[in-house]
Amino acid sequence: MTETIKKSLRDSATARWIALLLISSTMFFAYFFVDVAAPLKDMLQTDYKWSNVVFGMLGGAEFFLNVFAGFLILSGIILDKMGIRFTIITAGLTMVIGGAIKYYALTQAFAVSGLAIWLDSFLVSVPSSAKLAFFGFAIFGVGVEMAGITVSKTIVKWFRGKEMALAMGLEMALARLGVFAVFQLSPVFAKSGGVSNSVLWGLAFLCVGFITFFIYTFMDKALDKETGEAGADDTSEEFKFSDIFVILTNPGFLAIAGLCVLFYSAIFPFQKFATDMLASKLDVLPEIASQYVSYFPIGAMILTPFIGWFLDKKGLGASMMMYGAILLTVSHLIFALVPADSFTTVTAMITIVILGVAFSLVPASMWPSLPKVVEDRYLGSAYGLTFWIQNMGLLGVPILIGWALTVANPGIAEQIEAGVVGAKYNYMVPELIFAGFGVLAFGLSFYLKYIDRKKGYGLELPNKE
Repeated sequence: MTETIKKSLRDSATARWIALLLISSTMFFAYFFVDVAAPLKDMLQTDYKWSNVVFGMLGGAEFFLNVFAGFLILSGIILDKMGIRFTIITAGLTMVIGGAIKYYALTQAFAVSGLAIWLDSFLVSVPSSAKLAFFGFAIFGVGVEMAGITVSKTIVKWFRGKEMALAMGLEMALARLGVFAVFQLSPVFAKSGGVSNSVLWGLAFLCVGFITFFIYTFMDKALDKETGEAGADDTSEEFKFSDIFVILTNPGFLAIAGLCVLFYSAIFPFQKFATDMLASKLDVLPEIASQYVSYFPIGAMILTPFIGWFLDKKGLGASMMMYGAILLTVSHLIFALVPADSFTTVTAMITIVILGVAFSLVPASMWPSLPKVVEDRYLGSAYGLTFWIQNMGLLGVPILIGWALTVANPGIAEQIEAGVVGAKYNYMVPELIFAGFGVLAFGLSFYLKYIDRKKGYGLELPNKE
């Protein structure tokens, strides 16, 4: 009788894919909000007087609380102790609250408020709008990263021994569609109401995402009831804080976490500067450059599910990570070293496609590999620690890129603010930094293959039983 009940949900393909669609939809809206200001760098510089460093700080602010206040580690522990439903609702609410604060920071109502005047009284080099936006984005960052680790564990819960890599690939593909949408739509929204209008639309999408998370909790509760699992999922042993040290001494975990921070540091910060980089290198309007950048996640969106299917059927997860690191390095070297007079739209699109393929190979193989190297009882904490380590890079790298861009282009920021025709940035140094991350990622992926052979994790084996 129990087996019959189980087959009505986890063993039901329809139920599994509906659950995946619900949680993936929220991540689509979350990814839209993450980069809602990315195509609007020039507007933030001219309308809000944000410098390159300030713009880079906005990207880093998303990860500030996760890194320095340890919220990602706490999120993983909460997930293991309190279960998926509690954590997923908490994550959704936190994203909405943080998004609302960021929106308010960019409105005229805030600009004339007493809070704005008070914020202007210290750190005068950073506009008050940026300070409050940083705060809101940091709160949003707690929610979105908490959502990320919860979604990962949720997919493991529903798809272990089945189409796990394919499911993770499809979730990532839908999230990448959010990146495509934001580079297409954010400039359009900004034209009719400025930067704040784009952020408002992003906030509205976050509210819809919270609703899809809420609907999913009913499916999760039904699954736990039918399988006899407690709210904290199917852990066979209570999580202890000391288990964090066990995770951190696992060489397979350390290799995957290191590869994660290097790879994502060359992807997400790049997205925030990509529109301005292509506009400068191709000498086109930012709106046109944003259209080009929007196609970057399309390749990843299309390829990631197929790579997930291949990993489920054939394996080769560690090898996929190595190939992705190679392509990542090649794409950033093209952006860095091809001279502007030889850098055509065709060159730009081909390079974006190469980067999109890299964006497919590594995440699609990395996230399903983590359950192979850690025990189920602290899988949530392992995901939390991985995201925490990743967030260290995502916090610092945008600030590093903003600083490097300014140092490598003395006087250009002042010319752009003054409206000098033809003033534009040279992105060679930032792109070489991104390429350097790719080189390091290749070395670490080679080490991961060695550790896999030594420890027998089975990273090269199929996921499907």
